[in-house]
Amino acid sequence: MIGYGDRARTQCEVVRLFRETHPDLPPLNQGTISKIEAQYREMAHVRKVPSKRQAVVDDDTKLNLLLALEENPITPARQLARDSNINHKTVLKVLKYEKKHPYKMQAVQELLEDDPDRRVEFCDLLMTCIDQNQLSLEWIVFSDVDTFTLNGHVEKYFYLVTTYRAWYNIEC
Repeated sequence: MIGYGDRARTQCEVVRLFRETHPDLPPLNQGTISKIEAQYREMAHVRKVPSKRQAVVDDDTKLNLLLALEENPITPARQLARDSNINHKTVLKVLKYEKKHPYKMQAVQELLEDDPDRRVEFCDLLMTCIDQNQLSLEWIVFSDVDTFTLNGHVEKYFYLVTTYRAWYNIEC
C-alpha cells in the first residue's frame, strides 16, 4: 500500500488509509506496517513466514537421554540438557514424547509400626488430663505444625490452650 495507486505514501498514511478502507477489521498500527514493509524488502513477498522447525534430535541422543534418566531418575531436565549439549526445552519435549516426566522430590508421610501405639498413648494422656480437670476439650487447638529434618525425622506438635491463654506444647 505504500506504493499503491498514484503515489508513494508514508506509514502513517497507510495506517489511515487501511482504517478508512477496512473499518470492520482490527486496526493496524505503524509498527505492523513497518514489519510488513521490512519483510517485503527482504523477501519480496508478504506471505506468512513459517515458524522455525523444531530441533531434530537423533535417535542416539534420545537413547542417551533416556539411559541417563534411567540411571539417575532424580536428574533435573536442565542437567540432562547440559550433559547432552542440547536445549532444555528440547529435552522436555523428548521426555514428554517418551511419556517421561521430570522428577520432583515430594515429602510423604510414612506410617510406622509403632504409630498406632503412639496414638493410643496420646489419647490416654489427653483422657487422663481431662479426668483430672487439668484440661477441657474446648481448650484444644489442633494445627498442622510439623518439623521435617534431613534425616527423615518428623516432629508433630499439638498446641493446647488454657483459659489463662498459655500455650502447652505436647510433642507426639
